[in-house]
Amino acid sequence: MYNYKEKNLMIIGAGLLQVPAIQIANELGLKTIVTDYNDNAPGMKIADFPIVMSTRDVDGTVRIAKEFNKKVKIDGVITVGTDASMTVAAVANALNLPGIEFKNAEAASNKVKMRERFADHNVPIPKFVKCWSFLDLQNAVKNLGLPLVIKPADNMGARGVMKIESEEVLEYAFTNAKTGSPSGELIVEEYMAGPELSIDALVYNNEIHITGVADRLIEREPYFIEIGHVMPSNLPEELLQDGIEVFKKGIRALGINIGAAKGDIKITKTGAKVGEIAARLSGGFMSAYTYPYSSGVNLIHNAIDIALGFPPHNLTPTRNWVSIEKAIIPQSGIVKEISGINETLAIPGVKNIFLHINEGDEIKEPTSNVEKAGNFIVLKETREEALEVIRKVEQTIKIITTKKNFTLNWNEIRHKAREKFNRTCFVCAVCNGIECRGKIPGVGGVGNGLSFIRNCKDMNKILIHTKTIHNVVDVDTSINFLGVNLSLPLIAAPVTGCDINLGGMISELEYDTELIAGCKEAGIIGFVGDGAQPTLYKTGLEAIKISGGFGGIIYKPRAKQEDIIERIKACEKIGLKFVGLDVDAAAFLTMEIMGQKVEPKSTEKLKKLVEETKIPFIIKGVMTVDDAKKAVDCGAAAIVISNHGGRVTENHPSSISVLKKITNALKKDIKIIFDGGVRSGEDIFKAIALGADCVMVGRPFSTAVLGGGKEGVKVLVSQYQKELLKIMLLTGCKDISSIKEDMILLPRNFNELEDLDFTKNYFHV
Repeated sequence: MYNYKEKNLMIIGAGLLQVPAIQIANELGLKTIVTDYNDNAPGMKIADFPIVMSTRDVDGTVRIAKEFNKKVKIDGVITVGTDASMTVAAVANALNLPGIEFKNAEAASNKVKMRERFADHNVPIPKFVKCWSFLDLQNAVKNLGLPLVIKPADNMGARGVMKIESEEVLEYAFTNAKTGSPSGELIVEEYMAGPELSIDALVYNNEIHITGVADRLIEREPYFIEIGHVMPSNLPEELLQDGIEVFKKGIRALGINIGAAKGDIKITKTGAKVGEIAARLSGGFMSAYTYPYSSGVNLIHNAIDIALGFPPHNLTPTRNWVSIEKAIIPQSGIVKEISGINETLAIPGVKNIFLHINEGDEIKEPTSNVEKAGNFIVLKETREEALEVIRKVEQTIKIITTKKNFTLNWNEIRHKAREKFNRTCFVCAVCNGIECRGKIPGVGGVGNGLSFIRNCKDMNKILIHTKTIHNVVDVDTSINFLGVNLSLPLIAAPVTGCDINLGGMISELEYDTELIAGCKEAGIIGFVGDGAQPTLYKTGLEAIKISGGFGGIIYKPRAKQEDIIERIKACEKIGLKFVGLDVDAAAFLTMEIMGQKVEPKSTEKLKKLVEETKIPFIIKGVMTVDDAKKAVDCGAAAIVISNHGGRVTENHPSSISVLKKITNALKKDIKIIFDGGVRSGEDIFKAIALGADCVMVGRPFSTAVLGGGKEGVKVLVSQYQKELLKIMLLTGCKDISSIKEDMILLPRNFNELEDLDFTKNYFHV
């Protein structure tokens, strides 16, 4: 044994599967520095130095590791059971600690890079292609044939992984995979039939030590749900050796010359092939529980040795018992009752029960390995004895569920959204731009945030005259906007940059798909956007295509006219209802950084774009009468009066303060959409009273999507409609055309921020 005292170990991750590593390190006398984004994660409570930092934030973790190392020397870094090997490698490289090169950790984390590395080194793998677009998937079907498997290139736990057996499921499979991919990159490969092995290994001085081979139990196609594993494997020795040799070849190809490796190896009719290999110990309770139970070897202790620069101290098994982990997967619904836990723990051979649910929780049919209700582990000397214990456990644990009575409300949506926003938005009770001033990337206003703040403050300065003595009983909030019937004069604004602006917990495709579908079902229309990534618009178009073309898109004013025209033609192919241009995005820094040049558009250039299509063309970002008249001259079908939510300049006036001047000047020559500070049905009423035909809302819809998906969108629209209906009833308006300017009271002065506390630090660093 080594002297661990006065040594400090950094552990990336504090979740359930990292807790054993933290406990073992503590027992050895090590001081533990533990990072996790969730400050309530179980491992944070037993760490000597808990630090709130995402396991995926490579740069952030390196930064805090360097800072910590100046005060307290870090002697090693490790993770267990989670895909944080790039973060581990980056810290190890930065502090000159034992670990693999970062490029090798990257290859072991991204399935496309992994497959390419294996192909270069002749490691047996299925045929594959990388996939970004739906067209890529269609081509993969033509070239590889069916069945296929589609996967996110950069996620774990079988999120977004699905077997494709027919072309009828292509769109759903593509959407499902995109939803599970933080980057949007996918991989499509041949389906491999046959049993699957889970293999762990430790590597020291380039010597590979196999430390456990288990049979993975995968069921519930078209998804790949691991319902458990059996340690040791029951496959014939020659098949095991074939799998192990392929695994070792893959380890060498990835450059894993020190540390840990975990492999999923398929045993096919044509031999063993690599499913994937990660540069870490396995999750799924194997490295921390079933292998130590089965072999008597403390695998994590040995992995910690290597992380600290020591050779593994003891890898010789002292027994060969059978340990089985099984998933607990009840019927979907609301958990009404959980029973039999204590009785199960009393069954001889039961080692652990891990429940991830409580009474009152909602259970869904799992589509990935992170959606199971629980797990339990048994240990016996023989396979038959262990299987008998499994049968007893499954008869004893009772989880009774009932059908969900769906009552999603706005407070619940806000709560869920706050968790997903990852502090890019605080989901304030009132979305007014104050708490998120200057938070770009994020959802805040640019600079000091005053343009965003003015939008909301000035909207609130407008008051409404009620008239309650009238004969209006039935109120109709619906309109027809440029040939599209809407249940109320409301459009969801385009929002892009889910990775940097919305916290990275939702993909662009999932956001757009949920927004567009929710709007359509609620009777309004949603818009998607363009961005600094040149192919981002394709994601939005894919979401609209899924909804049968019911949506609109706003493009950036790219310097090359042909680029915009190409994008407009793509809209025509799927029958979009509206297309438009963000003219106020002519100086967006993010576009320039990404090499996507934008420019102001002349009347002639805009007119050319309008003439390119029969789809109603919308010009967004108009804030003056002069620009509004030019839009009319261009032949645009509509304009959006908008200061881009305060994200163009901090010195814009509020959108509502210029609305009346523009609507009076145009005299209905063009349809007018109002955007800026609308937060209720009464705000919609105010904008209509000042001459707008419709309103556009952005940030609240982001909260709705992140907090409740398409159902959240429907809740928000319903709330706005109820508020609009109520104020129309209180003002005697039987329909939208009845709303007039004399029903509101305008303030003397817009754009004054006299009661804003400038002594408060609104910036969240």
